[in-house]
Amino acid sequence: MESLVIYDCKPSLKDPLFIECLPGIGNVGKTAGDFLADSLKAKRFATIYSKHFPSQVLLDDDNVIEMMNNQLWYANDVNGRDIIFLRGDCQGSTQEGQFELCRDILDIVMGYGISGIITLGGYGTGAMVESPRVFGAVSSLKIKKEFEAYGTEFPPGDPSAGIIGASGVFVGLGKIHDTPSICLMGETSGYFIDHKSALAVVNVLMKKLGVDLDLKELKDKSEQIDELTAKVKEIEGRSNQDLGYFG
Repeated sequence: MESLVIYDCKPSLKDPLFIECLPGIGNVGKTAGDFLADSLKAKRFATIYSKHFPSQVLLDDDNVIEMMNNQLWYANDVNGRDIIFLRGDCQGSTQEGQFELCRDILDIVMGYGISGIITLGGYGTGAMVESPRVFGAVSSLKIKKEFEAYGTEFPPGDPSAGIIGASGVFVGLGKIHDTPSICLMGETSGYFIDHKSALAVVNVLMKKLGVDLDLKELKDKSEQIDELTAKVKEIEGRSNQDLGYFG
């Protein structure tokens, strides 16, 4: 293992579900996963440092630096199920690094006997989305049927370009290890942090986990997305009228 792992503790977990929630398109996966982890009062148990992360440090409000890292958090007994969350502010900065880093992290969580993998991300449309759907890609047809019941959609062969980054690599490695795996992708323009799309993903996760969470925070921020969408459409409408006039 090339990564440096610093443990806060080594929790006792039984057949945990592994949920990846790193930054990506519209930060949908990170927003949804961080919300879920915080709502379930997850605790950090390991910090991962790697040469494959961007070569920079982050500063807090007191100008104290922190190296770029990923973190593993755990939540016990979520409706009878343990969960491991992969959180962080970055992904591997190269294709080779992405694979090696995901493999290192998977080696760690496999040591806890994970029962399944869920990766979270955004499905970029390049256009404003009023009612975000959640799309899925799976390691087997069995898990596909399960998540269809939760409202996940599976357009044939879509996304046609595949899934880039940790969200795709973990599902691929999960299939190699015969571990049920799925990538959940919230539909998003990709222009900004999309809380409305993250809310759609959280709704699927709540059905999977059998939990009810207070969604007020996400709903309030989703309303801001609605306002932004309305403004963009208004501007687009004006532009179309102008084009018609000069046509």
